[in-house]
Amino acid sequence: MVSAVFHSPLEAAAPAGRNADKPRESAATQLIACSPYPTGATAQNDMKTSSPAAAAAKSSRDASWLWLGILPPLLGMGLLVLVWELVSMGTGASIPSPKDTFIQAIEIFKDPFYSKGPNDQGVGWNVLSSLKRVAMGFGLAAVVGIPVGFMIGRFTFLSRMFNPLISLLRPVSPLAWLPIGLLVFKGADPAAIWTIFICSIWPMIINTAVGVQRVPQDYMNVARVLNLSEWKIVTRILFPAVLPYMLTGVRLAVGTAWLVIVAAEMLTGGVGIGFWVWDEWNNLNVKNIIIAIFVIGIVGLVLEFVLIKIATAFTFEEVKS
Repeated sequence: MVSAVFHSPLEAAAPAGRNADKPRESAATQLIACSPYPTGATAQNDMKTSSPAAAAAKSSRDASWLWLGILPPLLGMGLLVLVWELVSMGTGASIPSPKDTFIQAIEIFKDPFYSKGPNDQGVGWNVLSSLKRVAMGFGLAAVVGIPVGFMIGRFTFLSRMFNPLISLLRPVSPLAWLPIGLLVFKGADPAAIWTIFICSIWPMIINTAVGVQRVPQDYMNVARVLNLSEWKIVTRILFPAVLPYMLTGVRLAVGTAWLVIVAAEMLTGGVGIGFWVWDEWNNLNVKNIIIAIFVIGIVGLVLEFVLIKIATAFTFEEVKS
């Protein structure tokens, strides 16, 4: 019966004498012949035929990766150096050239952790001091902001209660909170940590609350049917669904915190990358100021990269920079 299906109508209508001396092929042989998948020598021939094409496609992908992955950043950095050199030449070398700045950077990073007193320390100690303040303020903001975001997103009454306060306080410049911190805490370090805390908490609250509010209602209906406790609803349903939103808020908060600490340390003094920039300006050492700008940018880039990797590891969604 299978053989009848795969016979051509013309072959069936042909005279019996034409096909009388031909042995009839078995159904299995005709199935193999009609199969779209290559077998045996046919598969080997197809592999030999397609191997040059595969090699060409692979080399094309390699070339595209070189063209799109390496060349654009190199051209961007080259453009920056070119503009920098032109500005240096146009200002009569009041802005140091890239070559002079690079030589100065080599001298600075030969011993980044020297210490010759509270106001004369290497760039390494300044960066670590700033990161310590960021970690403390950012950690406090996470401890407070994420639970508050869960509660605001979970309960409509709290959402309507806190939304006007967040809308009022969030646009305030972070440095406007610095005098309040100095007045309350009577110290530069607590005031800087307070400033980081108050500017980092808003992205965490808002993103976490939005994530909770966007959890599908079907999930909550299932929780009610199963009579789950509030703790299980938060840990088993809300937390996994809100995690991508929460990590986005963390990324935004740590970027804002690193921006704020530089400005806060310029005003409060002490050891820190912001104070180092201001101290070098007082000494009219423009080379060190430019080096500090690059250090601030590199540290911020590393923080962003680390948080992207953490977000990618703990979520199923692709996290893009």
